[in-house]
Parts: sequence; C-alpha cells; structure tokens
Amino acid sequence: MVEPGAIAAAVEAECNMASQRDQVQDALLRDLEAARYAAERAFGQYNAADPENRLVTSELEARWNKTLARVGEIEARIAKHQMAAPQPIPMSTSQMAALAGNLRAVWTAPSTDARFEKRIVRTLIHEVVADLDDVTSEIVLVIHWVGGVHTELRLPKRRRGQRNATPDDIIAAVRQLVLIANDDVIAGVLNRNGLTTGNGNRWTRERVTALRSYRKIPVFRPQIDGVEPWLNLGGAAKLLGVTPKTLRLAAEAVEIEGAHPLPDGPWIFSRSKLATPEARHILDRVRQNPRHPTGSPPNQESLLPSTT
Repeated sequence: MVEPGAIAAAVEAECNMASQRDQVQDALLRDLEAARYAAERAFGQYNAADPENRLVTSELEARWNKTLARVGEIEARIAKHQMAAPQPIPMSTSQMAALAGNLRAVWTAPSTDARFEKRIVRTLIHEVVADLDDVTSEIVLVIHWVGGVHTELRLPKRRRGQRNATPDDIIAAVRQLVLIANDDVIAGVLNRNGLTTGNGNRWTRERVTALRSYRKIPVFRPQIDGVEPWLNLGGAAKLLGVTPKTLRLAAEAVEIEGAHPLPDGPWIFSRSKLATPEARHILDRVRQNPRHPTGSPPNQESLLPSTT
C-alpha cells in the first residue's frame, strides 16, 4: 500500500476520479444554463400575453413554473455533487512518497491522534491471526499486510495466576514520597527515574492515585500550621542552618538519618531527627570550620543582579 508503485497508482486513480467529477459538473452546468434559458423564454411569453386572455396566461404561467422547478432541481444536484466531492490532497506526490517511506515519523508525530493511527492500521493491515504455541508457551501473531506480505510476532504467554503487578520497590518508594509530595510530583519523579507501571505505561497523577488507593497508602496533606513533620533536602538544610550540600554529604555518610528512595529523587528527613545530637554535631562542626561556612558571606554578589 505504501510502495512507490501503489502510491503512483493511487495518485493516478485520484486524478481520473477528479476528471470524471469535473465532467459530471460540466454537464450539470450546461443543463443549468439550458434550463435558465428556457425559464427566461417562458417568462417572456407569459409577460407578453394578454392578461384578459386568462386561458392562455394560465397555460403560460404553468409552463414558466415548470421551467423554474427544473432550474431548482439542477441547482440542487450541483450542490449535492460539490458536497460529495472529496477535498483535494494538500500535498504533492513527492511529499506523499516521503511520508509513506517514513511511517514511523507519521506515527510518532504529535499531531497524529488515535483515530488517525487506526486509519493507518486499517489501511496497511488486512487481518491478524492469533494462535498459541504450547511448546514454547508463546502467543503467535501472524500479520497479513494488504500488499500480501506476512509478518510473524511471538509474545510470551501469561502464566496461570500471573498478573502485571507494580514492583515492590516502586511501592516502597511511593510510601516514602507521599510524606513530602503530592501525586502529581510523585508521578514526575517516577518517570524521571525511568520507572513504569506493571503494564509498562508511564506514570500519571491518576495512576499514582490508583496505586495509593489499592495499596492503602495515605495521601500527602500539608499541615495547616505549616510545620511539616517531614522535610525535603532544602527545607531540612534551612531548618538546621546549613547548606543543602553539607546536609546531603552528611546523609550519604550516614551521619544523620535521611531517606533517599530513588537515585534521581528527593531526600526525605524527619523533623524530629533534625533535633538530635547528631544533627547538632553536624552544625557545630560546620561552624568550627572557617573554610566551609554554613551560609553565604555578607559581601557575596548575586549571580543574577536585579533588573529593577
């Protein structure tokens, strides 16, 4: 269906159909011109008749009305023909051939919706025959393409009792992330780490919500007074009075307790753990080291100066 010969044949067939449609429209326009001439002539005869001769005028009026009805009928046929004619293709033959040679670009284009993808599938595929291979425990799919070529695909057969469940490590990460983030943020963190659902889909807010509901994981709710029991790296560092890098290095060295459920994700600290002697020891050590102050010096210039 997408080989150069098939595309050329389709373009030629479209041109032939367009030519036939033009011939039909030309014939209808000629009929319309003749009908209008007959209507004008009938009106002239009716207008020239003696009004007192009612028998003649009534006959001429009937003829005139008949010709007007003929004009209206032909105009309706022309309008119906124009509506039935398909719109011309807004691209050249070379552009069509380029798209046909790169179906992957058409399929993955942002403007290609599911309805258009179904049209592509129905155009290219005649049928798909499914069978089971008990020896290898696989599902065998044979695709019959419109051009006559057959393609065989083999998929692993799901075992009895098997289900595409979410991995336990993702569930454990979600249980920790809900301490500081909502479902939308959690979905972004999971996608950033290349993690997918049990069915291999990307994470969305709705899918995270469904996972929490099924696993009975509570939702993140900010505290009314603003005192959160769990903090991310930036909030915990601000509470201690140190830089985020200093706190992260201390957490990586297990000098202070902190959770890091995903490699490319936030750190999670308990507010109560930040008041322990270990946390105060980190703060005292930083203050005693003049080469690594806890904050920025007062005379440090801003990297982004104000434009106001």
